[in-house]
Amino acid sequence: MVTIAQRIAAERALAGRARGPRLAPYLLILPAGIYVLALIGFPLVLGLWYSLTDVTVAREGQFVGLKNFVDSTRDPTFRLAVRNTLIIAVIATAAKITLSVALAFLMLGAFPGRKLLRALFVLPWTVPIALSTIGWKWMFHSQYSVINWMLLQAGIIGENIQWLGTPVAAMVAVIVVSTWRAVPFGAITVLAGLTAVPADVIDAARIDGAGWWARFRSVIVPIIAPILFIAVLFDLIFTLTELTAVYLLTGGGPVDQTQVLANYALQVGVNGTQLGQGAAISLYMFPVLLVLTIMSLRHISKREAM
Repeated sequence: MVTIAQRIAAERALAGRARGPRLAPYLLILPAGIYVLALIGFPLVLGLWYSLTDVTVAREGQFVGLKNFVDSTRDPTFRLAVRNTLIIAVIATAAKITLSVALAFLMLGAFPGRKLLRALFVLPWTVPIALSTIGWKWMFHSQYSVINWMLLQAGIIGENIQWLGTPVAAMVAVIVVSTWRAVPFGAITVLAGLTAVPADVIDAARIDGAGWWARFRSVIVPIIAPILFIAVLFDLIFTLTELTAVYLLTGGGPVDQTQVLANYALQVGVNGTQLGQGAAISLYMFPVLLVLTIMSLRHISKREAM
């Protein structure tokens, strides 16, 4: 006969087995959680604290509340950086999503050498951004620019353009590099959505007499709209936090005409040793990025629930 002690021991063993699998998911995500807390959570909390103090590289800071944020709004360079950040974000994001859709349609078609062409289109995204930006800087060189040479040979311009030395041309250069870098990622995202479009639906629209634009606008776009939405949000987030292209191409010049928030925060906080002020500048985009991220996650969760 089973004694009471044996029954209690068996129940405890069963309870332990039941609890064991429940801990497994947490153990599996523990390394990722530690990574996020160490490389994202801790710097974010530290940045929030720095933004509320007058800390510098040379001394410990004292709590000053929102003074750094208020002082930033009075800085004309900060306002210029906000303007440039929004301009680059809107224009570059529109260019990225347009070229991404066009490139995705091009890669979707069947033609000789398609695999090789797909590999070449992905190269801008795989090459280290610092290396590719330096290459672009040489192409925009005031004297040895290959872009100027081609435009001169084509008769489009009559003299060399100072790409990185004039405000409008420098802004165009930054937008071009930012767009060139991100288009392959957007194209891959859109291509994944295009492959999910049923071929019989498009064939039915073609039989009904719909042209390519009508098929794209009335059939394809409604089907891949969620994918396009995610691609636009990701492109917008990446563009709002753009740093490398501006830092390596222009450094925010000429005369801060291409200055963006990320680069200006680096200049004030690190180069200018004003860590508190730099942290405050960098955090101005945090609410916008947080809203965009939440929108992306909510949209993805809704798609998974469908």
